[in-house]
Amino acid sequence: MPATTRPRRIGMIVPSSNTCLEPQTYGILAGRTDVTVHFTRIPVTRIALDDSSDRQFDPAVMREAAQLLSTADVDVIAWNGTSGSWLGSAHDQELADGITAATGIPATTSTLAYLEAFRTFGTERIGLFTPYTADVNHQVIASYEREGIKTVDHRALGLSDNESFARVTDDEMRPGSMELAAAAPDALVYLCTNLYGANITAEIEDATGVPVLDSVAVTLWHALRLAGAPLLEPHWGRLLG
Repeated sequence: MPATTRPRRIGMIVPSSNTCLEPQTYGILAGRTDVTVHFTRIPVTRIALDDSSDRQFDPAVMREAAQLLSTADVDVIAWNGTSGSWLGSAHDQELADGITAATGIPATTSTLAYLEAFRTFGTERIGLFTPYTADVNHQVIASYEREGIKTVDHRALGLSDNESFARVTDDEMRPGSMELAAAAPDALVYLCTNLYGANITAEIEDATGVPVLDSVAVTLWHALRLAGAPLLEPHWGRLLG
């Protein structure tokens, strides 16, 4: 009997109130049979710049979730949340290192995935679109600045309840996206894994010529790279294929 090669397995740690990233990830992968994705959740309900919000991203809780995923013999583990974007990349690097130390499995996060994408594609100037409050955006901008990434303009929808982010419509995203693209950044960033930005990625790219990097797609792109699996179709971001 010939040896059977199983699909590559991606484990993802999900904010508990997120209703976007699982269906969006399945949608992006469509009919692919070479990779499967497996999820576990940690309690996250609110995004703000305060201790009660920050405590949701406790590394010990992340490690426990990662250890659960490791029992499924996954090839990579991703924290599929953008908290490191305002807490700082060092926070997420320590988180990923802690997951790998606890499980022996390569790990990444949405923030680390973005930084790898910026390096890979030579992205230095971005337009930033989020559902967050403006003060969170400013913290993200400062964090990116320390990584050598300049934010030429940004839009914040002013939301803090994590569940509400997934209810933002395409029509609510289009005007700000077009305004940000008009500043000719190297890429437009949809920052939030509970935001259906991937739905309009191809549309905005076609209309403006500006590449779009959506959080769900970027995190999946990096996880696929780490797992040694083929990357994404251009429809989900022309840089990510």
